[in-house]
Amino acid sequence: MSDPTRARTAPALGLAFIVVAAAVTLPAAAERRPVYEQIDLPHPYYYHEMYLPQLTGGPSSVAFSPDSKEVVYSMAGSLWRQRLDSTTAVQITDGPGYDYQPDWSPDGRSIVYTSYRHDALELKLLDLASGAVRALTAAGAVNLEPRFSPDGKRLAFVSTAFHKRFHIFTAELAPEGLKSVERLTGENKSPLRRYYYSAFDHELSPVWARDGRSIIYVSNRGHVHGTGGFFSIGLEPGAEPREIHYEETNWRARPDVSPDGARLVYSSYLGRNWHQLWLLPVGGGDALPISYGEFDAIGARWSPDGRAIAYISNAGGGTELWLHEVAGGAQRALTVTARKTLKATGRIELELKDAAGLAGAARVSVTDASGRFYAPEGAWIHADDGYDRAERPFEAHYFHARGRVSLTVPAGEITVEVLRGFSQPLESHKLSVAAGSTQRLATTAQPVSMAAAGGGRWVSGDVHVHMNYGGIYRNTPAHLVEQAAAEDLSVVHSLIVNKEQRVPDIAYSGHGQDPASTATTIVLHGQEFHTSFWGHLGVLGPSGTTLLPGYAGYPNTAAASPVPTNADVADLAHARGALVGYVHPFDEEVHPFEEAEALSNELPIDVALGKVDYIEILGFADHRITAGVWYRLLNLGFHLPAAGGTDAMADYASLRGPVGMNRVFVRMGEGPLAVGNWLKSLKAGQSFATNGPLLDFTLGGLPVGGELKVADGHGSVPFTAQLRSIVPVDHLEVVCNGSVVRVLALSGSRTEADVSGTVPVKDSGWCLLRASSDKAEYPVLDNYPYATTSPVYVNVGGLKPKSLLDSAYFEAWIDRVTESVNRFPDWNSVDEKAGVLARLRAARAVFVGLE
Repeated sequence: MSDPTRARTAPALGLAFIVVAAAVTLPAAAERRPVYEQIDLPHPYYYHEMYLPQLTGGPSSVAFSPDSKEVVYSMAGSLWRQRLDSTTAVQITDGPGYDYQPDWSPDGRSIVYTSYRHDALELKLLDLASGAVRALTAAGAVNLEPRFSPDGKRLAFVSTAFHKRFHIFTAELAPEGLKSVERLTGENKSPLRRYYYSAFDHELSPVWARDGRSIIYVSNRGHVHGTGGFFSIGLEPGAEPREIHYEETNWRARPDVSPDGARLVYSSYLGRNWHQLWLLPVGGGDALPISYGEFDAIGARWSPDGRAIAYISNAGGGTELWLHEVAGGAQRALTVTARKTLKATGRIELELKDAAGLAGAARVSVTDASGRFYAPEGAWIHADDGYDRAERPFEAHYFHARGRVSLTVPAGEITVEVLRGFSQPLESHKLSVAAGSTQRLATTAQPVSMAAAGGGRWVSGDVHVHMNYGGIYRNTPAHLVEQAAAEDLSVVHSLIVNKEQRVPDIAYSGHGQDPASTATTIVLHGQEFHTSFWGHLGVLGPSGTTLLPGYAGYPNTAAASPVPTNADVADLAHARGALVGYVHPFDEEVHPFEEAEALSNELPIDVALGKVDYIEILGFADHRITAGVWYRLLNLGFHLPAAGGTDAMADYASLRGPVGMNRVFVRMGEGPLAVGNWLKSLKAGQSFATNGPLLDFTLGGLPVGGELKVADGHGSVPFTAQLRSIVPVDHLEVVCNGSVVRVLALSGSRTEADVSGTVPVKDSGWCLLRASSDKAEYPVLDNYPYATTSPVYVNVGGLKPKSLLDSAYFEAWIDRVTESVNRFPDWNSVDEKAGVLARLRAARAVFVGLE
């Protein structure tokens, strides 16, 4: 389905950019909601990070002055200009929002950019002589990547104003703003089976041809994977787009035309795992690389004199601005040793100490009275992916720090927040910083200890972290250790995984426990196996190399078949000594009794066949919905430990995180931290999973993971429950066999409880303790606080647990999966499909046998 019209003359479209759009209405009730709700595209965490501008401590986008002697760039949410022969950066914007993606007008008088504020990215025009700023759009959409035409009279930019998807628009610049706003192409709905991308084609990253008569851009029109190839379209009425080059791109190609109009420079990861600079004839042809390295070089802009290319590099981990000489390829960083700010500033010196008074680590957030965020120069700034608009004007930002750090802040009232994991509440400090002064703040950790019932200690871990996943930063194991330490996290499972063609961390395949690990913080390399069909798997602690290709069920590739199935992968992983678990399982309720329900998730099949060692109850999914499926499996006698994995992309500036936001604590003995013992305790179910509340639970004197044997089901069993939480908890409950059997009263701050009592025991099954809240509670950067222990299993009279309803539920589930398998088109052979169907029948027979 396509819309072939191009709205070249519709005045209503131009008006839509300068009035407040009715579609951007906000709910009256306070609640946590995603950033940029006005974008209607799947998998927002990818384009948020890889395409939309992000707040970074270093430069994030750049453009040249017309005389090629200066650049303008975004850094720390402001625009700065700097001469190429200078190390002084001069600030030219300073809020009230965050400013990004500048482009310098051909006459040198103004700069167009996009500014983030009030839930939107709006285009603005800065007059360099007067400093006056004029709004070009104000409709509440996401508007970005503005580019001046060669004559300076028009703009090309990307906007979500049409159907909440990325499309390119052109407009004339006028004193009143933009006029003659026209959408560049019609909207096309593709029949292709896409996984990470919308069925509707998008258009990104416009750049004008040097004669101003056509525009080159990126689009996935006609392609399944990636953000697409390069297209060119003339601006005359009725012109059709022409594809000039295709390779898999991933939001960051951003082509720029050389001053002579003959070549494109762009960022590509073709045959590699990192973006580097490539050149392509402007009319199409064979591309060639002009830079090399195991890091990203992105956002390339050609100088008007043709001698240099400026780009953003993460070779040092954070972001830096570099210059590449076209003749000879010499490269140098454009360094900053001094900053001239628009407003008066002061300094804050922060000293973080651990409980012993030594240099400690923490998550830190620093904001001014308007809610604008500040960080040390060059810091890795991270942003939450959602927030409550009633609490704050922007999503929360933070940086990780150890020991002493200093930063520049505007004069006035400053708030400093410090969080050290889940062991003590958020600290908030108000400082009054005078112009030219330095305020010092020292803070010492005061953790709350909670001994593990049954002896030993609780040791935390995040079973689902990606060290590098195509983010703005370049992470290393040593830096990942620091991120974990700041979150008071002991074990990080860094899962190697593909991002479409790339596998950014493949260099760590087979490394096991990383040498950067310390006595208190371990990084263990594992794997996430990707499949769009069966559900994703975590592989923890494997010996040997990564399982390759690492994915299945990718349409239009040689890995289109859904074989290997997850059961096959589990067998391979177990042969390498790994634990295997299901990750981020369910966002929506599963209704297998409804025949229209399309199901292919393999979880119950693999549980029935003994392939699954744990499940992420806390993960990048809905915790309550996932727990509901888990309870049904427990009701049938399966022993399945609870784990917590954030799915944190630890190299992202905008992420679901941070590392350790969803974590699992396992009970271990005293003594040195040994990851092998940690994994054994997880598999034994000696665990609780959480995003904030700390729990402990015993039943009949046995700790979580134990099995209580009761002679008959006519009595009650004693329990103990313990809660310590950094945020208020609304519900603390004992759950047995899927039903709440005790509601435990909370009072005061609702952050502590020590309760003992009894629960009735009638049938074999299980009991656990869970805690939750009904809404988001800062500083837990999740949709709602939630925690659950693994079960204490109960055996009454030697009988096995039984639940006819749950057996039937999973039998119906497997029937729906069987239907999906029969419909699936991309099998390599008839025998391959027959083998999968036989496995489904075997799993179904297990559930039938439990009736």
